[in-house]
Amino acid sequence: MTALQTRPEQRTGLEQEAWDALGVVMDPELDEAITSLGFVRSLEEDDDEGGHSLRVHLRLPTSFCSPNFAYLMCSDAKDVLEAVVRRHGAGRVLVELDDHHDSDLINRGLAADAGYKGTFGHEAESDLDELRLTFRRKAHTAAAERALTALLRARPDLGEHDVHAVRVADLLPGEATEALLRRRSALGLSTAGDAPVAVDDHGTPVPPSVVGMWLRKARSTRISIDGNAHFCRGLLATRYPGAELDQAPRDEGTAPVPVQLLTRRPA
Repeated sequence: MTALQTRPEQRTGLEQEAWDALGVVMDPELDEAITSLGFVRSLEEDDDEGGHSLRVHLRLPTSFCSPNFAYLMCSDAKDVLEAVVRRHGAGRVLVELDDHHDSDLINRGLAADAGYKGTFGHEAESDLDELRLTFRRKAHTAAAERALTALLRARPDLGEHDVHAVRVADLLPGEATEALLRRRSALGLSTAGDAPVAVDDHGTPVPPSVVGMWLRKARSTRISIDGNAHFCRGLLATRYPGAELDQAPRDEGTAPVPVQLLTRRPA
């Protein structure tokens, strides 16, 4: 199979708007947009009697990717695209998942707006809210580590023991900080400039006595997420030759921090 993605210069105005909307749909486990990961196989605009319509096909790195993750991405994609279509008048959105062992089941559920439980029946022990929250918390932890890592790299006078005093306003401008603010907002955490960066899932500041251990654990979470994303990119490109052309690397300041920056404290 080859990549079927419409190149940017070939997209209609509605298709580009739809593509931008899909850019906020995240793989919950990898904490990256499905557009950057290359999961959008095709995006097409159709005109019908009901107005503008959109047809999207999604693909995943393997046929056995977790069904709940797959459904979550497909459902989120349909939600954002329906909002786009509504802005342009009545229309239809069709989102289909290709080449997955539960493709037929997921696609029927999406078409019927059956929801996760309605789609999977007794196999769905609960809805996806708890799953979404779990991965949002992991994404926030990883984003905090990226932003703090960038700051430590730029400020050799700081060490990991000083992280407890870092506030949002102290962070460097750029994608790492912007990503952290988005993830804090998704969890309902403060994005004010005087808000501490090193906080737990509920916004409670990490005590100075354990902030070093917290940062190391956050780093392991980030490395795990980034490693899985790198692996999935490779699997997708192997499964669908040419898919790598539709992928974009994460750019959030994830380069390693020199060891001396992790231990050094101001004189």
